[in-house]
Amino acid sequence: MIRLLDRWSVDPKLVFAIGGLTLFGIAMIYSAGEVHIPNPVTDEAWLRQLLWFGLGLTAFTVLSRVPPRWIEWVAIPAYVLSVVLLGVTLVVGTGAGTAAGVKSWIDLGFISFQPAEIAKLTTILVVARLLSQRGAVKLTSLRDLLAPSALVGLPLALVVLQPDIGTAMAFVGILFAMLFWAGTPVALLVLVASPVVSLFLSYDTRIWSWYILGVIAFLYFYRYRLFLFESVALVLANFAAATISRPLWNSLATYQQNRILVFLDPEVDPRGAGYQVIQSKVAVGSGGLLGQGFTLGPQKRYDFLPEQHTDFIFSVVGEELGFIGTALAILAFGYVLVRLVQLAERSPDPFAGLVLLGIFGAWLVHVFVNIGMTVGLVPITGIPLPFVSYGGTFLFMSWVAVAIAVRVAHER
Repeated sequence: MIRLLDRWSVDPKLVFAIGGLTLFGIAMIYSAGEVHIPNPVTDEAWLRQLLWFGLGLTAFTVLSRVPPRWIEWVAIPAYVLSVVLLGVTLVVGTGAGTAAGVKSWIDLGFISFQPAEIAKLTTILVVARLLSQRGAVKLTSLRDLLAPSALVGLPLALVVLQPDIGTAMAFVGILFAMLFWAGTPVALLVLVASPVVSLFLSYDTRIWSWYILGVIAFLYFYRYRLFLFESVALVLANFAAATISRPLWNSLATYQQNRILVFLDPEVDPRGAGYQVIQSKVAVGSGGLLGQGFTLGPQKRYDFLPEQHTDFIFSVVGEELGFIGTALAILAFGYVLVRLVQLAERSPDPFAGLVLLGIFGAWLVHVFVNIGMTVGLVPITGIPLPFVSYGGTFLFMSWVAVAIAVRVAHER
């Protein structure tokens, strides 16, 4: 088996781990369809996922043999095309499945796909190309961060307009992971993120006042002294975030406000917005150490779990396979993420390292947010679990990302 993988892939360890996660996901999607009330959508979901897995393996086989310089060359035109597709989605896009309320899909009749999944990968490639051209020069000022931030910010803004907040969070993970790998000081990344913190802390004037004083003191003693206009811009951004927090909250739809409120206290609306997280936590908790058994989870079988084959697939894992099953799944994801970092560290090519960290950032956000929302650690957002949740475009593009990762990582 290992020899066969060696001939098929230049990194059999990573491919074997991800292939195992994909097969595990197909099995759990099959289990999610085993309910007392038949549902044609979930009953055949595992077959469709298996088909997409085959397409993904085909794409992997082809792309893992493409010269890395071709991948670097195609980054710019592919990025432009993906941004155009995101713009088209805002006009003709439709919802699908669990994302019926957003314009995130383009339906061509014979096939439908999510341009945002393509945009994540093309954004990684174009930012990697930009940052790798700097060589060993570190990014130590806000001006250095403008170009990569703009490249990520454009597709991110288009995704937010759909609106698809979950996918937008993945773009943020991509940006911060790649900036860190490019040599941006952690302190500068913290300063860049400070307006977001102001947005949340502004609910209490005293807390926010102490926070903004801390930001100003941090700017004064910061090792890489920023230009005056950069420091002023950061402080003003914090003030602006605090100022718009109330209007921004009022502009949210009722269901969006409820999602945030039930994150703080699910019992605020147990039969409405809090229903999903309550049922998810019940399912995960009822699994105990060894679980209820494959296909036998009662919460799932009686269809109490919401979106159990997509966003809440991890709840099915917890209910049916228990703590042992969830721990093994998390360890598998941990291995994949660590392997990406190891490959980046070993690669002599800056472009390859940045691509690997961009993929790492996107998958880390997906894993953390998806698992976190099933146990109430983060607010509910429609974001799938890589290789496990049902989703054709997401699975296919994830395998395309694997192909690019192993190709660029092992080029000498």
